[in-house]
Amino acid sequence: MDIRNIFKISILSSAILFSSVCLSATSGFACGIGGSAVRLYSAMAYSGCHSGLSGGMIEKDSVAVEDTSSVYLSEISVLASRVPIVWHKQARLVTSIDGKAIRQTPSQSINDVLKYNASVDVRQRGPIGAQTDVGIRGGSAEQAAVLLNGINISDPQTAHNSFDLPLTMLQIDGIDVLEGPSGKITGSSSLMGAINVRTRISDVNRLFANVETGSYGYMSVGLKYDLAELKAADHEGKPHFKNSLSASYTRSDGYSRSADGHLNMDFKALKAFYEGQYKDSDVELAWYAGLSNKDWGSNRFYAAKYDEQFEHTFKTFAAVKGHNTKGFLTISPSLYWNRTEDRFELFRNNPDAYPFNYHKTNVYGLNLNNYFRWAGGTTAFGGEIRNEDLVSGNLGEPLDHPKHIKGTDRTYDYGLNRTNTSFFLEHNIIQERFTVSAAMLAIKNSWAEMNMQFYPSADISAVLYEQGGRMLRLFTSYNSSLRMPSVTELYYSVGGHKADKHLKPEEVKALELGLKYNSDIFTASASAFRNRTTNLIDWIRNTAAGDEALWESVNFGKINSRGVLLQAEFKPELHSRVLNLRSINLSYGYIHQTKAKSSEYQSMYALEYLRHKFVASAQLDIVKDLALTLFYRHQDRVGSFTDSDGQVKKFKPYGVLDAKLSYKWKGFDFYVEANNLTDHVYYDFGQIAQPGFWFMTGVRFSFSSRIAE
Repeated sequence: MDIRNIFKISILSSAILFSSVCLSATSGFACGIGGSAVRLYSAMAYSGCHSGLSGGMIEKDSVAVEDTSSVYLSEISVLASRVPIVWHKQARLVTSIDGKAIRQTPSQSINDVLKYNASVDVRQRGPIGAQTDVGIRGGSAEQAAVLLNGINISDPQTAHNSFDLPLTMLQIDGIDVLEGPSGKITGSSSLMGAINVRTRISDVNRLFANVETGSYGYMSVGLKYDLAELKAADHEGKPHFKNSLSASYTRSDGYSRSADGHLNMDFKALKAFYEGQYKDSDVELAWYAGLSNKDWGSNRFYAAKYDEQFEHTFKTFAAVKGHNTKGFLTISPSLYWNRTEDRFELFRNNPDAYPFNYHKTNVYGLNLNNYFRWAGGTTAFGGEIRNEDLVSGNLGEPLDHPKHIKGTDRTYDYGLNRTNTSFFLEHNIIQERFTVSAAMLAIKNSWAEMNMQFYPSADISAVLYEQGGRMLRLFTSYNSSLRMPSVTELYYSVGGHKADKHLKPEEVKALELGLKYNSDIFTASASAFRNRTTNLIDWIRNTAAGDEALWESVNFGKINSRGVLLQAEFKPELHSRVLNLRSINLSYGYIHQTKAKSSEYQSMYALEYLRHKFVASAQLDIVKDLALTLFYRHQDRVGSFTDSDGQVKKFKPYGVLDAKLSYKWKGFDFYVEANNLTDHVYYDFGQIAQPGFWFMTGVRFSFSSRIAE
């Protein structure tokens, strides 16, 4: 980043802070250094107040909390800031959907839920979570950070596997989407946004179970058990210890066969997740462990000529987080480990035809977040050390000491180790009618041998109108961030690809301006943004070179993009004997890039963005306990792909209609789901046709027993 721009933004941020502090002083605002800190009921997860079912999934407050010194995590969100800020006072656009709304969608994975967000680009290679690239605001999947309970679990090898989350759908309590650069929250992984998946343990003993079956041999079973233990001395009636364990198994024959008649989109996955929590008056702890074991037929995922590819991944995850509110300084450390083993077969079960690709990645991280309150506001500071270590059969630099690949007679001959060190400083002024946040992120990465880089940000939110439960809020922000190239982008030079190990990190500067309106029955937001990206990374090929053209990883230079996002949720509460219309949700996203590229060059990711995306949904109560939810999404993608015959084709716009019918009876929830009701043929990625009409049915059961003190 130009030092002059850093100086300008620093001066601007300082001026904003100074004026805000002066205004705070004149209005009698004072916290005191010894003021009480936020009491987080489950401090281990980023969370917030969540909207109901949504096509746009817009944020909405379910509580009006003015003093964050005595609220629980379910009432606040820190996804957009390093300190707790009540949802309606945030100065960033954060979209959240809670567990109840997730269960109202016709979805079998987190990827499916995110389809109904107008600013998120979900590019599936296979359904039910086989493999999906998820981008935000026109960015590629590499440019979106993925978090689990606030812990960054993004995959440094490739973003193709970032959503291979080591937890079950039963464990998920909510999903938050932070739009725009979020480097001050996630470090170096986020360029265009972040997606945080939250889990939760019940306050009572509770058993959950679900069974599903459907088209193409689909079957899924899941089980979750929450165990809560109370102590009589706990006057709040909250458990001191809570534990949760879940497991699931999913399989499908797939909807496609190879030219030789073999199944090439089959899928099976075994997942398990454990979460424990301890809470005392001043100290809280949480610990996690999870695994995911997946196998799937990869059709033509990576090479259009070969239609019997296959992939196996095994992911393990462990983390521990703490939160100490004793004294004037609130301290929240976390320690995590994320491991992924990946095996790719260009010719399934045939290593003689082409050697299998093996990769193993270990990511270790230590994060420390601290904040304190004083008369001038709330100041946060801290940092993270994140080490990424990869060994591979074909990615990285030659190893001095090759390592044996378990179960084979081969060795990992290549590898890469890099450490990312980041520090942040953030200050927040939070008043009744306005919020000001300014931060500076400093990053140094050992791989790039770069000097410490600085990335400033400033967010402002102000109430323009408030009366009778109605609120109109203006927000604006400037954010900057960077992303280190993935190991695949640096070293994947096989199978028609040529990587550049000298790629520069991507950088972005983003401006945003928007309005948010809330009332009892209507919620809406409108925002416009402009991103200026430097050294954007993508794979491109010169189609004029014919069949021998290689896909090359390159830095594009500068790309400017601008866009708008419109969202609205209406709850009319129209009652009749036949239909009860609960809600209508509408959202629309538009993006335009000014980067010009020759018609001879084809982009694999970055320039294949969604120019238009429209999402609509409606929820109806047909009769008592019988509900119908409808989702429609229309997408128009810029870009082209090469089919199996070597022909370059442009993506065509398409629309998809999904539905879910559910009936509740006692502790049971019976449901029928139908995806792509019109049996439309469409493409999210390359030459891989997505499934047509897909029918599923299932039942979800829960039973609880409250523990007496």
